[in-house]
Amino acid sequence: MILTANPREQYISHKEEIDAAIQKVLSGGWYILGNEVSSFEQEFAQFTGSAFGVGVASGTDAVFLALKAIGIEQGDEVITVSHTATATVAAVVAAGATPVFVDIDSETYTLYPKLLEKNITARTKAVIPVHIYGQPAELDRILETAKKHSLRVIEDCCQAHGAQFQGKPVGSFGDMGCFSFYPTKNLGGVGDGGMVVTSDAELNAKLKLLRLYGWKERYSSDIFGYNSRLDEIQAAILRVKLKTLNKDNNARRYLAELYSAGLKDTGDLILPLEADYARHVYHLYVVRTSKRDALMDYLKANGVLCGIHYPVPVHEQKAFIELSRGGEKLKNTDLAKDRILSLPLYPELSEKSVEKVISLIKKFYAGKS
Repeated sequence: MILTANPREQYISHKEEIDAAIQKVLSGGWYILGNEVSSFEQEFAQFTGSAFGVGVASGTDAVFLALKAIGIEQGDEVITVSHTATATVAAVVAAGATPVFVDIDSETYTLYPKLLEKNITARTKAVIPVHIYGQPAELDRILETAKKHSLRVIEDCCQAHGAQFQGKPVGSFGDMGCFSFYPTKNLGGVGDGGMVVTSDAELNAKLKLLRLYGWKERYSSDIFGYNSRLDEIQAAILRVKLKTLNKDNNARRYLAELYSAGLKDTGDLILPLEADYARHVYHLYVVRTSKRDALMDYLKANGVLCGIHYPVPVHEQKAFIELSRGGEKLKNTDLAKDRILSLPLYPELSEKSVEKVISLIKKFYAGKS
């Protein structure tokens, strides 16, 4: 069986070093906010081209705490996309704000900058561009509009560790960048984890208060805060994997090139592209086809598991319909939901497996299924 993602394979590839890192934490006796977390915060911040990193419990918490750090309150509006993981929007709602959805670009699946300004109101306080699938959003135009209207920009980089916009790492452009270390991410742990990166010293200090009850001194809360800490064991594992993240991203890019070369001009398949301003890191290799469900079933019957990211846009989900502010029809978002399919892709995936997937898709479209 060829899996869509396989974090166990990455553990196996780093097993000796990861096991040693875990044992070091267990033997050391310091399990919360110790040296592993502080070292990883510094190393990952440097990797993203930021001055500071604050480890938190998840990518969702990273977005939530970033919003709280800029003072988001009940009644504020935050502009983002509906074509994203539910977590992005859940964080906006948890912070007390109303999510306002803007449509995506039909080729990159990221926030369409031309539609941003028309959705800004007096209540709008921030914009969250999502670098979905590992493809950076068109940040220059988004940042220009945000600056014009004095809006804060929080980058959702949860699927884009190591991606670049115009040669510079994502996460370093907005006020803050938010990352997830869920096991299937380009940089993943063996549980939940996240980080906010920033080059603003004031925001960094605020984030550190927010993640730990608002404490400057233990047991004394200066502000209202939360409990959202990256574990020492997760940080130790992530420090091991960070050393090979660029290599792993290059492997993803190579496999994506194999898919793109092998599937070129196949049926009605629309393949992912790398925008001319971007370095795509292919957290997911997402194709689009009018025969999505039939193709997915055929691949599964032949030992290939695919995914759909995501089958129901957030604005259509029951929990969020009453909590968001509507706008123009999300035409490209609605088109994508019924046609997108994520093919298997992870650094340890073999070329032979990619060739099998390509062969099966070609047979499907040739009517030999």
